Formats: sequence, structure tokens, C-alpha cells
Amino acid sequence: MEKEQAKPRFVSLKIKWALGTAIGSLLISLIVITALFSSFTRDLLNQERQSLNGSLVTISHQLGSTTRSNNITTQQIDHLLQKRIESQTVNQARRSYQGPIIQEIINPRTEVAIYNRQDHLVFSTGTLYRAPAKVKTSKIQLVSGKKHKILLGRSPIYSQATKRVVGYLQIENHLNNYYQRYNRLLLISTLALTLVVIASGLLGYGLSYLILRPLDDIQSTIVAIRDDPTKNQRVPELNRNDELAELSQIFNSMLDRMQRYIDQQSQFVGDVSHELRTPVAIIQGHMQMLQRWGKDDPQVLEESIPAVIAETNRMNSLVQEMLDLSRAEQVELNFRDATTPVRDVVHQVYNNFKMIHPDFEFMLDDDLRHDEVVRIYRDHLEQILIILCDNAVKYSGERKKIHLSLSRNLRAVEIGVQDFGEGISPEELSKVFDRFYRVDKARSRKKGGNGLGLAIAKRLIEGYHGTITVESQLGSGSLFRLTLPIIDTESTNPEKDHKREK
Repeated sequence: MEKEQAKPRFVSLKIKWALGTAIGSLLISLIVITALFSSFTRDLLNQERQSLNGSLVTISHQLGSTTRSNNITTQQIDHLLQKRIESQTVNQARRSYQGPIIQEIINPRTEVAIYNRQDHLVFSTGTLYRAPAKVKTSKIQLVSGKKHKILLGRSPIYSQATKRVVGYLQIENHLNNYYQRYNRLLLISTLALTLVVIASGLLGYGLSYLILRPLDDIQSTIVAIRDDPTKNQRVPELNRNDELAELSQIFNSMLDRMQRYIDQQSQFVGDVSHELRTPVAIIQGHMQMLQRWGKDDPQVLEESIPAVIAETNRMNSLVQEMLDLSRAEQVELNFRDATTPVRDVVHQVYNNFKMIHPDFEFMLDDDLRHDEVVRIYRDHLEQILIILCDNAVKYSGERKKIHLSLSRNLRAVEIGVQDFGEGISPEELSKVFDRFYRVDKARSRKKGGNGLGLAIAKRLIEGYHGTITVESQLGSGSLFRLTLPIIDTESTNPEKDHKREK
């Protein structure tokens, strides 16, 4: 046997929602924080670059203004620094250290080196990572250092007296202060992103729990109905106005309809078994009588054979009506495009019943100005009218008069079938369209009724989006009224479409 495929792991919608919220917040926050982080660090680096450029300009200008020879020497630099210090008092000396050249040379963030024209080191404040190089103009660049990148600035030193290059200045900023701020800002950004992800995830899970909580009730209801389809369990009413509330209402409505179908099916099966049990028992009894005495007793033959034939006919009628009812359940699928001129069918049924029942008085009031077209299969409309007229004949009593009417309102055709016979009591009026229901069971059985006619008529009418209603009063008769929506004949008449094309 082939191994069954592994069942996909169940992941709750709450978890998916929380993960989606967290990931979305992470991406948005990452974009924002990255932009801010890049902008801030770029500004810091530009400040360091500007500071280094200022040091290059200040030192090279001071050295160029004091150098008279063609090559700068260590003695000249020492003499320059010593002279600036000794020319002042102690208090003045303190101020001289704040002068431009002193301040730039003793800057703790930079290392300064001065080379002569032959690239020999003549002054240095510390160890430099890069070898000297001759340049024609000032240049600042970001280069690799021992641990991280550093800023390297190079500039030629021009003597203001001779206007010639007398040496070269090189300053290195190891960017320690910059990277301290960079790492601090990176840590803060990472912590902020972590907090955003955690907070958004928790918030998303909490919101999903509140919003999707009705799904748990729907799921528990589905499980209960799956285990026991007859169980009367519904989704609790939600005090909210959103899609889930509408979904729960639709779901409860669907369950109610399914429950009605189950009840009707159970009743249908019970009624059919009950209806068939009697004729089968009668046939079986007569056949047993024929088996025992029918061969020798002609009277038994005369009694049993007609009885068997009558019950067989009744069973045949019952089975046919059951098939009609089954087909009526599928009219929306099989006959949804059928159309019928209603006047022609009504007149046909009216004329047929006048011929079949000459002892009855049939009247027809036709108020239609045109032969309106309705969306219904012709045979089905004829079947409905035959059922109603047949019932009117059966229950007319002594007053043998049947009234048919044909009219229209704004959007529908109305057909009325009225008798003036026994009538229906208010208690039974709501049950006349139920399957196998008979107002007077004893008289209906004698008249050959199975109690399915009105049920078939109702299902057919509803399948074509029409309505059927009944009004009745005991001793005065009943009025059944059909309503069928009118359709546009211009779009459904192929002959007219053909004429328009011509």
C-alpha cells in the first residue's frame, strides 16, 4: 500500500495574523529606521570630514606662512611651536594653546604627520597607518584601517614666500568617536525593531483573537452538526455589525433550511412508507385469498382482481406523483431558460376541463391585453393548472362552479382558480401545501388523492421564482392564486430577433 501523504500541519489564523502583522511592522520599521540611521550616520561622517578638512587648511596655511626655505624641516616646526609658547606669559601661553595650529595638532581624534619634499618624516603626533604620498591638491578619502575604516587627509604645503611646495601634510582620523556613536545608534535601532516586532505581534494576536472569536463558535457548531446532523445547535448571536456577524446569520439560516430539508425528507420517507404499506397489504391479502380459494371460487376472483387492479393503479399514481415532485426540485437547473405564453395555456386547460366535466360550470375572466410571456416550462404551467382545477372539481361539493381569472399587475401575471365548495379551516390552511397532507383524509382517499398535488404545484412555482397562495373559508370555497414574473418578450422571442436583423 502506498504511504498516506503527511497531513499539513495546522497553523491557527491567529498565529498567521500575528506573524503577518509582526513581519509587516518589521519591514515598515526597518525601512524607516534604515533611512533615519543612514541619514544620521552620513551627517556624522560629513562632520568628521569637514573637521578634517578644516585641520588640513589651518595647519598647511600656518606652516606655509612661516616657512622661508624650499624645504620644511623639523627645526622650523619646533621653532614655530616653541616660539608661540615662549612669546606669551603663563596665562597667555594657555591661550596660545587654544590657537588654530596648536588646537589642530593636539586634537586627540587625529594623528598629524608632516613630510618634507623628499617624503621624509619631520613631525608626527603618533603612529600613522598609511604611508605618505605626494599630492598636488588637498584630498580626503575613506580608507581601510586596523579595525575599521578611517578618514585620510593629504595636502601639499606651499610657502607663501616662494609659492613652491615645501612639504606635505597628512592627517588621519581613526573615527573612534564616530564608530562609538554608530554602534550606540545601531544598538538602539536593533532594540527598537525588536520591541516593534514583539509589540505588533502581540497586538496582532490580540486583535485577531477578538475579531476571529466568532469563528470558534462557527467551528464548534460545524463539528456538532457533522457528528449529529439532526442536532439543533446554532451559532450564538453576535452583537456586532461586520462580515462575521453576517456570515453567522447566513450559516444559521443555512442550517435552518438544511434542518427543514431533513425534517421534510424524514416526513417524506415516513409518509411514503405509510402510503405504500396499505396498498401493498391489500394486494398481498387478495393474492393470498386467490392462492387459497381463487381457483375454485369465482366470487373470490371477482372481488380480488378489481381490488388488486385498483390498488395497483393507486400505487402507480403515487409513484408518478413522487417522480413529479422529485423533478420539481430540479426545475431551476433543467428548465431555467424555458418561456411560455401564459394566455394560451390557461385557455387550453379551461377548454379541456369544460369538455371533461360537462356537469360543471366553468368561467374565465381574461383581463390581459396581450399574451404575456412568463419564464416557466409550458408542461409545468399546464400541470400546475390541472392540479388546481382538479382539486377545485373534487372539493366543489353540490355547487359545481369553477372560476378562473387571468390578469396582470406591474411586473407579474396573476392566475386565479376558485371553487365554491367545502373550503378549508384556518387551522389547516397553512398545511395544504405539505406533502401527503389531506384536508379530509377519508374523502380524499375515496376521490383518489395522494396529497402530493399541491406540494408539486408549490415547488414548481417557487422553482420559477413565482408564488402561490390560498384564501379559503369553510362552506364558501377556496381561491388559489398564482403569480409569475413577466419577462421581456423582445429579448426572448427568436422570431422578433430575426425580424430585427433583417
